[in-house]
Amino acid sequence: MSVLVHHLRAEHRHPALGIGTATPRISWQIDAEPRWSQRGYQIELTRHPATAGDAPTAPTVFEGQGNDQLLVPWPDEPLASREQATIRVRVEGADVEDQQEQLSPWSEPLTITVGLLEPQDWQAVPVGIPWWEDAESDERRPALLRRDFDVDGEVASAILYASAHGLYQLELNGRRIGDEELAPGWTSYPRRLRYSTHDVTELITAGSNAIGSWLGDGWYRGRLGWRGGFRNLFGHDQALIAQLEIRYTDGRTVIISSDHRWRAAPSPIEHSGIYDGETYDARAEQHGWSEPGFDDSDWSWVKVGQRDPRTLVAPDGPPVRCTQELQPIAVLDTPSGKQVVDFGQNFAGRVRLSVNGPAGTEITLRTAEVMQQGEIYTRPLRDARSTDRYILAGRDREEWEPRFTIHGFRYVEVTGWPGDLRQAVADGRLVGRVLHSDLEPTGSFSSSDAKLNKLHENVRWSMRSNFVDLPTDCPQRDERVGWTGDIQVFAPTASFLYDCSGFLRSWLRDLAVEQLPDGTVPWYLPVIPAHAMWTPIRPGAAWGDVAVLTPWVLYERFGDRQLLHDQYPSAKAWVDLVDRLAGPGHLWDTGFQLGDWLDPDAPPQDPADAKTDRYLVATAYFARSTATLARMAEVLDNTEDAIRYRELAARIRDAFRHRYVTTDGDGGLRMTSDAQTAYALAISFDLLPDEASRLAAGRRLAELVAEAKNRISTGFVGTPLITEALSSTGQLDRAYDLLLETACPSWLYAVEQGATTIWERWDSQLPDGTVNPGTMTSFNHYALGAVADWLHRVVAGLDPVEPGYRRIAFRPRPGGGLTSAQAELATPYGPAAIGWRLDDHRLVIDTRVPTGATAFLDLPDRDPVEVSTGSNTFTFPRE
Repeated sequence: MSVLVHHLRAEHRHPALGIGTATPRISWQIDAEPRWSQRGYQIELTRHPATAGDAPTAPTVFEGQGNDQLLVPWPDEPLASREQATIRVRVEGADVEDQQEQLSPWSEPLTITVGLLEPQDWQAVPVGIPWWEDAESDERRPALLRRDFDVDGEVASAILYASAHGLYQLELNGRRIGDEELAPGWTSYPRRLRYSTHDVTELITAGSNAIGSWLGDGWYRGRLGWRGGFRNLFGHDQALIAQLEIRYTDGRTVIISSDHRWRAAPSPIEHSGIYDGETYDARAEQHGWSEPGFDDSDWSWVKVGQRDPRTLVAPDGPPVRCTQELQPIAVLDTPSGKQVVDFGQNFAGRVRLSVNGPAGTEITLRTAEVMQQGEIYTRPLRDARSTDRYILAGRDREEWEPRFTIHGFRYVEVTGWPGDLRQAVADGRLVGRVLHSDLEPTGSFSSSDAKLNKLHENVRWSMRSNFVDLPTDCPQRDERVGWTGDIQVFAPTASFLYDCSGFLRSWLRDLAVEQLPDGTVPWYLPVIPAHAMWTPIRPGAAWGDVAVLTPWVLYERFGDRQLLHDQYPSAKAWVDLVDRLAGPGHLWDTGFQLGDWLDPDAPPQDPADAKTDRYLVATAYFARSTATLARMAEVLDNTEDAIRYRELAARIRDAFRHRYVTTDGDGGLRMTSDAQTAYALAISFDLLPDEASRLAAGRRLAELVAEAKNRISTGFVGTPLITEALSSTGQLDRAYDLLLETACPSWLYAVEQGATTIWERWDSQLPDGTVNPGTMTSFNHYALGAVADWLHRVVAGLDPVEPGYRRIAFRPRPGGGLTSAQAELATPYGPAAIGWRLDDHRLVIDTRVPTGATAFLDLPDRDPVEVSTGSNTFTFPRE
């Protein structure tokens, strides 16, 4: 029997360079025969001291019992800053039938390198622009920084730790370090600034060396926010924090850190902004500036700043990178005589040029998501200029891509191109570069319905476009902030499509530090000022509930109990706050609420004016979060809290029923808000007294959907829940009717309109092809794509039962005329999959279960069937 251990990870990460903990947890996957089960494991650990010249320790083998293979605790003494360890894993187990014991071969090794864990590890200080700037201007010129240094021995390793006030790109001896974009990303800068770790050993040369950095404003001091926005929200300085540690084979360590010995000069970037774009004058380039021997005598000495090293933290997730390149599909001629390049896909990123022409020629790129009346339509951008400019140096071939900006777009208006733009496009000289956090793709879905498949593809593109270091609302206009309500409803879908465990863990850490002392959760994170609707910060249901519900989703999908532990104080503070606001009546029926935001019947300029009572929404979420907090406490062995919050949740449910649930004249169940979202909440959040009431609510919900001609009648709150509420109460056919409707408003209306992403409004584009007149109109907004979670769990039928998919329910619910559907997921234990297909006489179901997990097949009107590890096929007569 073959047993293979693979896919080793430390804290969800592989490779594991710059880990931010001294005790990283270890995970692995197993490929084995279907009936084989792990009974124990061995972890072989070799430690490599941080001091050069010290020999590694002899390998030590640590043994563990049981079938744990996900986030297994660190087996040895804690690691030190900079220390490296190499681990291998092998497992022992047996076939469950013949009980023959077997020990697997050792896995391939995983090397773990620890980052800088203690404040005293840092010598680097912020260094940056020494010259005067107009602090309120968007035209501040970024800097180049550099320093020479010598290497006088044989190098064992060279590790670089780097961050910035603003954005940075580093070069060593003329070569770029790493492939990160928009580093160090956007966190709650005053209290959490991420640093990156790079192994640059191969870039170091004997003798003279040079290190240099580009700088940009980014989110740190660039313009942020709408209605004009704000500048310098986190500081006025633009500065690099870098620490290069060179270890020689003779035991010496030399540290080259950012300090007073660096020099600065204006860069060829004339100005750069996240919203507005970048202007680059290639004539101002200083060739060789990041190479040794460059004459920097006319450069200025840097200005030295301050940074509390306790705020420097290692990343939890991957950085932003270019993950794909897109070729244009057309060049369009506009009525005004302009030329527009169509990339065929709405995405977040930039355009890379390859061009030649006379020196001083200026090429201007204006981006937009849509066109109207034959021209790019920029009104949805609001105050974001979204314009890049490149001024040629006059070389034979020049390549350029903006460094410190990002746009959301499909179309690019190009002016000033020297030559035939169509020929340039045909030659591949304009390329769309797709940028987002480089998350590992994990889940897929397809079906026999091409429109449904396109909807799912659009959901994925909107997630990619908006998961740019944090979960933003849109990538194109003057906003792009981490709205809490959006990710709260979308987290289940996101956690299927990509491994976003570290990405969202980082963002939740920011949530915890930005949460107000009374427990209030901001509307978006990190916090920036905005107009009076959002400032000062007030508690709001569905948005603030992200503090409880999103950690729980991540626990369900990735099995990380430590994340629950870390976020529990934040979650508890939120529930306790709402409990105080609700008072002894347990109804949250006062204060500012967004309710069922963007109900399609709400006025364009008042998207909170929904059909469902906003206080019904608030109390429903209060009940949901309180019940979830009780489950969190139970997982964390906090018995006292578990009992307390279970009892509180029961009282809230009783209060909800007395206030918002009634009967009609014929004895049927009615909600006081006789609207789809009200019923969806009551059903999905388990707020009704018994199963008969749930079924009655489901029948009324189905009637309302039919009365609306199967068109969407829900906003941000109701939309993620409604298909689940219908299918779980015996109204599967109506759920499919709603899903597959194509008239506006519906999920497939946008698909029929040619959408390549999910829209913010159901009618962001009106049937006549014009753009919705509302000032808040985006064509790339993932929240309404949360229905994809229902596609995965119900249409295809891949549903987690135990955390991390340790136990899987295969629950396909065919319907809607579909003849097949498939879903596949790279779970923490390995690939799981289900596919079903219908013919005239049979339902055929194929499943795959990873080693270490268990599963069962659940079909209507049939007893559940246990599904063994590996691949299985089931055939049933079609009824």
